Amino acid sequence: MKKKPCIPAAYLRERIVPVFFYIAEALTFMMLAALYGYEGVLANMTYALGLMAFFGGCYLVWDYGRYWEKYRELMRLVSAQERTGGLPQTAFAMEQAYQRIIAEQEAEKKELITQLDEKQQNMADYYTMWTHQIKIPLSAMDLLLQNEDRNERLLKQLREEVFKTGQYVDMALSYARMESISADLSFVRLDVDELVKGALKKYWLLFCGAGIGLHLEECHAQMVTDGKWFSFVIEQVLSNALKYTKEGEISIYGTDESGVRATQGCRYLVIEDTGIGIGESDLPRIFERGFTGYNGRLGHKSTGIGLYLCKQIMDRLGLSVRVESKRDKGTKVFLGIAQERSLTNL
Repeated sequence: MKKKPCIPAAYLRERIVPVFFYIAEALTFMMLAALYGYEGVLANMTYALGLMAFFGGCYLVWDYGRYWEKYRELMRLVSAQERTGGLPQTAFAMEQAYQRIIAEQEAEKKELITQLDEKQQNMADYYTMWTHQIKIPLSAMDLLLQNEDRNERLLKQLREEVFKTGQYVDMALSYARMESISADLSFVRLDVDELVKGALKKYWLLFCGAGIGLHLEECHAQMVTDGKWFSFVIEQVLSNALKYTKEGEISIYGTDESGVRATQGCRYLVIEDTGIGIGESDLPRIFERGFTGYNGRLGHKSTGIGLYLCKQIMDRLGLSVRVESKRDKGTKVFLGIAQERSLTNL
């Protein structure tokens, strides 16, 4: 426990310099008067210095009272649980400058606390939603295991549900690592086709179970990126395409700057599906955290986190992402494969 300071002693320490100069000045006047040797000069000077000491003492008493009030107010603010009151009023420019600095720091602190509370609330909301989401494949696996007819079709369905569970876990881990993603990035030159094929190999089980066709065109492009995080984006887009496409096919190809299909010099990797599409009113908000839109409310499948994560990751990688879609006409997701900004700005 810190020792409580003595207010009179603190006051005297802070006022010792002007008091010292007053005493030195008085002694100087007395010595000069003695040198000139005027009649009665010492008595007159002593009287004058006495008056100065009296008024100076009155000022010190008044100044000490003001100092004590200000100090008591500051101690109240120090011990208060919530510093809702302002700092003591002051007419000194130096103290006003310090008060402005303190006020700005307090505002920054409150903003940081608000941001931290919001992040914690976002995490709590997401994991609550994730807990309900993961119950679906787990319940499905439980029902399948209760089926005594353990045929090949049943085992295939079990593998699909296990795969979906793993994907939900991966998404939760990615969401938790988003705040520290910059420290996890490792940029190397990679072949885009190899990244696409790796994601397709991982999702091939769901393609077979969904009975949806796949049209793949090689784009023969290379990019400087983090393979793990860019692959996560491809996988998330593929997951959405499979989720909302009941018939038709999913096409993957490269395009140039204007959106024309290309096999050389591609600027975008496009993942296109023939699913239910996205309404025009929902398009501007699809990258917002927790936004599910009409499709999510219709099927109760969406967490509103997948595309949000994609946008956050692509921004960290210095890449662009955009979506074109119409209701019942399918969706195109354009993933930039050329950096929109310098990697040194990350």
